[in-house]
Amino acid sequence: MRLTRLGPVGSEKPAVLVDDDHYVDVSDVIHDFDEAFFGSGRIADLPGLIAGRDALPLAGLRIGSPIARPHQILCIGLNYSDHAAESGMAVPTEPILFTKSPNTIQGPNDDVIVPRGSQKMDWEVELGIVIGTRSTYLADEKAAEAAIAGYVLTNDLSEREWQIERGGQWSKGKSAPTFNPAGPWLVTPDEVGDVLALDMFLDVDGIRRQTGSTATMIFSPAFIVHYLSQFMTLEPGDLINTGTPPGVGLGMNPPTYLHGGEVLTLGISKLGIQTQRVITSV
Repeated sequence: MRLTRLGPVGSEKPAVLVDDDHYVDVSDVIHDFDEAFFGSGRIADLPGLIAGRDALPLAGLRIGSPIARPHQILCIGLNYSDHAAESGMAVPTEPILFTKSPNTIQGPNDDVIVPRGSQKMDWEVELGIVIGTRSTYLADEKAAEAAIAGYVLTNDLSEREWQIERGGQWSKGKSAPTFNPAGPWLVTPDEVGDVLALDMFLDVDGIRRQTGSTATMIFSPAFIVHYLSQFMTLEPGDLINTGTPPGVGLGMNPPTYLHGGEVLTLGISKLGIQTQRVITSV
C-alpha cells in the first residue's frame, strides 16, 4: 500500500493511493497517519477499509508529508561508504546518530527555505524508515523488520557550517524550518520488496548531483532499527533518516551550496519523486 496525506498545510487528510493518479479518502474512519494510528495496528485494516470506495483524482491536490509530525526524527550519518569518503571522514564502525527537530517535516513538493545567515545549505536524498510498533530492546533484526510500518523518500537538508564548524552536535545544522521534506508516499514493506535494491538520485536545476543505491548502505534498515532500540524507545510514527549516497554539495570541488532560486528534484525507486523550490524567504 501507499499511504499519503492530502490538502492544505495543517489540514491534510489521510488517504490511500490506488494507482498513480487516484486515491481513496479514509479521513472518515482514520483521524490521521500519526502515532495513535500506527500504534493501534490499523494499518493492517486499510485494504478492507478502502474496498468498494470511490477512487478520486489526485491531480491538483497538494501532497503533504505521509506521516503527521512524528514524536522524533532520528538520523544516521555517514551510512554510505563513498559518501563518508567524499566528506573526508572515516567509515563508522557503529551507526552515527543525531536528531532532527520534528517540526522540520513537510510535504515533498513544498518550498524549502534558506535559513537566515546560511552560506552552506546542502541537499541529501535519503531513505526514511517509519516505525510501526513501540520498540524497546528488540531481540534481533527479524523483530526490527516486523516493527517497520514502511519506507518514505526524504530530503535531509543540512547547513554545513552550523553542522560542522559551530561546535557541539550535528543537530543545529539539521533542524532549520522546512529541512525535512517527506513523501509523497509511505510505502509498506510488502510493496517495497528488497529495500536494499532501491535506486536513488537527486538533481539540482536539472543537473544530476547524486546517484546511488541502498545496496551500498553500511548499516541496513533492520540493523538500524534493532540498534537504536537498544538505546531508546522507538515510538509508532517515528521517522529515521538512514543516510545519503555521494554527490552532496559539501563533497564537490569546490564545495557548492544552495543560496535560493534553485530547483531540487529527487527520488527513490518505488518511493516516488519530490520537487522543491529553494527560496530565501516565505
